[in-house]
Amino acid sequence: MLYFAYGSNLHHFQMKRRCKDSIFLKKINLKDFKLTFRSKYRAADIEPKKNSIVPGGLFEISKSDEKKLDVYEDFPSLYKKYYFFYYGKKVMTYTMVNKSAFRFPTERYLNIVKRGYKDCGLNKKYLSKSLRGT
Repeated sequence: MLYFAYGSNLHHFQMKRRCKDSIFLKKINLKDFKLTFRSKYRAADIEPKKNSIVPGGLFEISKSDEKKLDVYEDFPSLYKKYYFFYYGKKVMTYTMVNKSAFRFPTERYLNIVKRGYKDCGLNKKYLSKSLRGT
């Protein structure tokens, strides 16, 4: 199955450790969404926003990988699944259940996300923008 990562799972080493069958395919943009950080975990989330994009990594994952991600993402309590189509193919990602206010991420978490942006060759300007909490 196809999985869209936009937060700490962009970090290739961490993703591989968590999901041993995962294969990074390429970077893609999720249109009409924006990246934010929220909850007591100060973790990445996406929310609808016209004319905005969230850059991320497209991964191929197995069923057992999906189960591991469900546990890591605290599905269905913290995150729920969101599906979209990319060139006719169904892609799964996670989005937070409770849309609480913006919370600046911890330095440790942010460094993992930044490394993930580098691993996937993503444009950091979208990450910088999201950190302004706007």
